[in-house]
Amino acid sequence: MLTVNKIKENPEAIIKSLAVKNFNAEKTVSEILSSDQKRRSLKTNLDNLQAEMNLLSKQIGQFFQQGKKEEAENAKNRTAEIKEQIKVTSDELNSTENCLEGLIIQLPNLPHVSVTKGKGDMDNVEVRAGGTIIKAKDNALPHWEIAKKYDIIDFELGNKITGAGFPVYKGKGAKLQRALINFFLENAIENGYKEVMPPLLVNEDSGFGTGQLPDKEGQMYHATEDNFYLIPTAEVPVTNIYRDVILNETDFPIKNTAYTPCFRREAGSYGSDVRGLNRLHQFDKVEIVRIEHPEKSYQALEEMVNYVEGLLVKLELPYRIMRLCGGDLSFTSALTYDFEVYSSAQDRWLEVSSVSNFEDFQANRLKLRYKSTETKKNLAAHTLNGSALALPRIVAALLENNQTEKGIKIPEALRAFTGFDFID
Repeated sequence: MLTVNKIKENPEAIIKSLAVKNFNAEKTVSEILSSDQKRRSLKTNLDNLQAEMNLLSKQIGQFFQQGKKEEAENAKNRTAEIKEQIKVTSDELNSTENCLEGLIIQLPNLPHVSVTKGKGDMDNVEVRAGGTIIKAKDNALPHWEIAKKYDIIDFELGNKITGAGFPVYKGKGAKLQRALINFFLENAIENGYKEVMPPLLVNEDSGFGTGQLPDKEGQMYHATEDNFYLIPTAEVPVTNIYRDVILNETDFPIKNTAYTPCFRREAGSYGSDVRGLNRLHQFDKVEIVRIEHPEKSYQALEEMVNYVEGLLVKLELPYRIMRLCGGDLSFTSALTYDFEVYSSAQDRWLEVSSVSNFEDFQANRLKLRYKSTETKKNLAAHTLNGSALALPRIVAALLENNQTEKGIKIPEALRAFTGFDFID
């Protein structure tokens, strides 16, 4: 969340920066400045009224002591008038402050200076690529047919039990899922991330803190009776561990990892994008989350990008890293790198990870602060997160890219976790 002070410092720069995200902020910024001016005027009036009432309260006693009953009564009557004015002004101030906050939360995070303007994923910039793209053989199968051939993922059974987008993993398919989760977690722990197991449902405050609410409520499953939301990613509960927390500078860096199922309604998704594992309503993911000193957050982002890249190298998957343009950047992100793996049987790139720096945007919503050792002031920390990794499309690529006459070959790095070398 942007702050009023940041907007007031240079509103033109805010408007220009958000235009990179194709967001027209001119009207909202103007309304924010107007509401803030009204808020400050009301606050001044309220302070003046309170000061006058305090003075009159002292004078009333003095008037009675001096036998000045008329002056005392006049002062009492004025005090009653001021109390009513204070109530009216306080109510108007609260309403204005609520309006101001409602306007501010409509503004997306400012993009990093490296973000280029663009409309969507076609305008993203490839940073680098790795691995070898192997052309699929004529008899190569897409992963949904491989799943059926080896009886490892049952999409129809999932549809029967729940609905489309909720597959059932069976036999070696279930074990492959478990192996990947353990592989990702162990790698994260070895790289200094502390594992946590958070709740899978969160309250509104948590959804607001990381920016899912009110921006993405339509994409989240909502347990209406208790007003809880099923998490779309472990980012939400893990980052909210630090909501309303004041850290010390010596606490940085804070590095957490978590495995959770994730739940997304994916409203409006259709066509080939939702075939098989390409887009699910429930899927498994290992997340990495970092809380950083503002001066170190972009160094941390590079470390996270390199870490996720290392996982794909170990899994022997061809990949590319894309820096998102303004039009593809999320509401909360300042800079995001997407990782895509090549799916040979589908002849397409599949997104498997997003690694993002939110700078102080989430921290302002979370009221996440650290105490500066130099200034002794409480300042906003920076938050970052990344998928490391999301399982469905990783599984799709592993199945499609490793087809052999003997079966589906398991990458060397994963065999200690699966306990088998082939799915056959």
